[in-house]
Amino acid sequence: MQVEWDSPLTAVAGKDHARHAEKILKATSMRTVGDLLGHFPRQYVDKGRLSDLGELNEGDVLSLVGEIVSSKLNTYQDRRTHRTAYRLEVRVRAEDGALSLTYFDKRAGVAHWRAEELAVGRVGMFSGRLKWWRNDWQLTNPDSRMWDEKAGHTATAMPDLIPIYPQVGPISTWNLEETIAFALDVVDRVPEVLPEGVRRDGDLISAAQAYRWIHRPDNHGQLAAARKRLKYDEAFVAQVILARHRVELEKVRATPRTGRPGGLLDRFDERLPFALTAGQRRVGEEILIELGQGHPMHRLLQGEVGSGKTVVALRAMLHVVDSGGQAVLLAPTEVLAQQHHRSIAAMLGDLGAGGTLGAADGATGVALLTGSLGAAARRQAMLDAASGEAGIVIGTHALLEERVQFFDLGLVVVDEQHRFGVEQRAALSEKAGAPPHVLVMTATPIPRTVAMTVFGDLDTSTLAELPAGRGEVQTSVVSTLAQPQWLDRAWERLREEVDAGRQAYVVCARIGDEPPPEEGPVLHAVEEMAPMLAQGPLSGLRVESLHGRMSPDDKDKVMRSFAAGEVDVLVSTTVIEVGVDVPNASVMVILDADRFGVSQLHQLRGRIGRGGHAGLCLLVTDTDPQGPSMERLVAVAGTRDGFELSRIDLEQRREGDLLGTRQSGGGDKGLKLLSVLRDEAVIAAARDAATDVVRADPALAQHPDLVDAVARLEDSGRADYLEMG
Repeated sequence: MQVEWDSPLTAVAGKDHARHAEKILKATSMRTVGDLLGHFPRQYVDKGRLSDLGELNEGDVLSLVGEIVSSKLNTYQDRRTHRTAYRLEVRVRAEDGALSLTYFDKRAGVAHWRAEELAVGRVGMFSGRLKWWRNDWQLTNPDSRMWDEKAGHTATAMPDLIPIYPQVGPISTWNLEETIAFALDVVDRVPEVLPEGVRRDGDLISAAQAYRWIHRPDNHGQLAAARKRLKYDEAFVAQVILARHRVELEKVRATPRTGRPGGLLDRFDERLPFALTAGQRRVGEEILIELGQGHPMHRLLQGEVGSGKTVVALRAMLHVVDSGGQAVLLAPTEVLAQQHHRSIAAMLGDLGAGGTLGAADGATGVALLTGSLGAAARRQAMLDAASGEAGIVIGTHALLEERVQFFDLGLVVVDEQHRFGVEQRAALSEKAGAPPHVLVMTATPIPRTVAMTVFGDLDTSTLAELPAGRGEVQTSVVSTLAQPQWLDRAWERLREEVDAGRQAYVVCARIGDEPPPEEGPVLHAVEEMAPMLAQGPLSGLRVESLHGRMSPDDKDKVMRSFAAGEVDVLVSTTVIEVGVDVPNASVMVILDADRFGVSQLHQLRGRIGRGGHAGLCLLVTDTDPQGPSMERLVAVAGTRDGFELSRIDLEQRREGDLLGTRQSGGGDKGLKLLSVLRDEAVIAAARDAATDVVRADPALAQHPDLVDAVARLEDSGRADYLEMG
C-alpha cells in the first residue's frame, strides 16, 4: 500500500487505524497524511530513565518507562456517594529511580481489570501530571501503555527514545504514535522543499530521513539531525515568501525624493536645540539615501522608549517636502495623533506655519485630520492635503477614508505598526500617484530574529541609545499583599515629587463603568481613583482624569493642561502608553500592574524621566509574591533595556502569539520546532539562502515541492504574521 503526501487522512485509516483517523479528523484541522506527519512529538522519554524530580513542579507532565514492582488494590468509602470505591496503588521502578502511581475507579469490574493489567513484573509506559502526596511524588490516573510479553513486546525490544505527542482531543499519545508510524511506512514520497545546493551547504539530511527520525529516533544524534533539518525548513519557506516580497518591491518604481540644499531640512537642523545622537544621524542617513532611490523604501524604525524616533521621522518628512512631495503620519489613537501634531508643530515653529501670518519663507503647512474634527476644520484639513498646502499631514484612521486625497504623497510614516492591519497601510499608500516610500515605527523593541521573521520584507533600523539629558528611572514593585501599608507610602512619595515641582501619572486598568468581572478581584478604575485621591491622600493637588471614552476635545484639553503644568496628577488608562511627552513628569504609579504585559509596562514607564529629572515608577500589585506575575514585574523593575524585556516577554508568552497565531492541538498554525528567539543562526542562514534562490528563480519553476510548501503557508493562518510588515 502506497499513499501520497497530500492524500486524505483516511488513506492511512486501515481497519486497525480507522477509529484513530476518524477521531483525528473530528478533533483537529489535519486533513492530509502530510498534516499528520507534521504533528511532531512534544518530548521523548529515555527508556529506563526517570526525570530528575528535583527539577519538576507539581502539575508538570511526566512520562516514564518502568517495571511494576508492587501493585495493591484497596477499597474505600466514597464520601459523596457513600458507595465502595477502589484505589489501585502501584510502584514503578526505572533504572535510576522509582515513582508511585495511583488509580481511582468507582466500578469493581474496571478496578479489577486495571489491577490485572498493572500486575507486578509487567513493563509499561506511564504519563501524567505530578502531584505531591504524603511526602512523595506520584502520578494520579496516568495514561498507561503496557508491553505485551506474549506478543514479544519486551523491555529490551522497546526503542531507547519513545516519542510523546501533544494531546489531540480524546486521542492518546499511543494512538497517535500508532497511526503516525503506519503513515510513515506507507507514504510514497516526502516532499523535498530545499534545493539540493541549500541542503548540501547547510549539511542537512533529506526530508524523508528527517521525518523518519523525528518520529522514530534511535538515539539523540538522529533526533538532533532531524530537528536541525526541520527547523531549517520552517525558516526557509517563510523567508522565501519574504524574499519574494522584497524582490517584487524592487521592481516597483517610485518617485525619487532627493531633497534640496538650503531647504526645510537644512534649516530645521540648524535650529535644533540639541545634538542628534550617533544612532539618529546614522539611521537618518540610511533613510535619506533610500528616499532618493527609484523604488519604494520599506523600512522598520524601532527604538527604545524616548530614543528620538519622532525626530528621525520628521527629518525624513521634511526631506520629502523639500523634494516637492507630501508626507503623512498615521497614528493609532487621537491622543497620539494630537500629541504628534503639537510636538511637530512646536519643533518646526514658523517652518511649519505655511499659509499663516508669520510663516517663514518656503514654510510648509502641518495639518491634523481625525474623526472628531468639526465640519469646518475637517474640510480645511482635507483641502490643505489635496492642494499640497500641507506638506505634512498627521491623523488617525480618518486618513484612510476615500474622500481624503493628497496632492503628491511621497512618504507614509506608520506609528505603532502593530496597531494597524496591512490593508490599512495599503489603503493609505494607494492614495499616492506613484507608490510612496514607507517608514514603519515601533517603540516596542523587537529582537533581531523576530524582526527577520515578522518584518522580514522590511529593512530594519534600530535606535538603542537615549538622547542626552534623560533622567534615570528607578522602578520598584509595591506588593500590597505582603505589606498593605506600602500603598500609603506610594501616595506620600508621589506627593513629595509634586511638592518638588514635578508632575505624576496614576495608571488604572479600567475606566469605571464596566460591569464587574465574574471572577477575580475588581480592578482599580480611573473614575473611582481620581476623586478618591483628590479627596484623600492627594488632597490639595490638581488631579484630572483621562480615558478613552472621553470626547476627543476633552481628552485634548486635559493633555494640553497637563503638558502646560496646570495639572499635578493625571489619573489615566493606558491611553498615555505611547507618544505622550511631558518632560516635567517624574513619577508614575501603576495600579494592578500584574494585569499589564511586560512591553506595556515598559511603554508606560517611558512616559517619565523624559526631562533632566530622575524618575520613579511604582508597580503596585496584590498578586502572589511567588507567582509568575510577580516574576514578570520583578523583571521589569530589574532593567530598562527594552530589547531584554521583549525577549523576557516572548519567553513567558507563546511565540505563536507574537506571530498572530496560536498553536493548537493539530491546527499547526504556529511554529513547530523553530524558535524565533533561540534560532537566530538558522533564521539568518535561511534568509540568505532564500534570497539567493528567489533571485535566481523568482517563479521557483525549478522547485515544485517548494512552490507547494509556500502555497500551503500562504493559505494558512501562519502566513498572517508575514503580512505584519
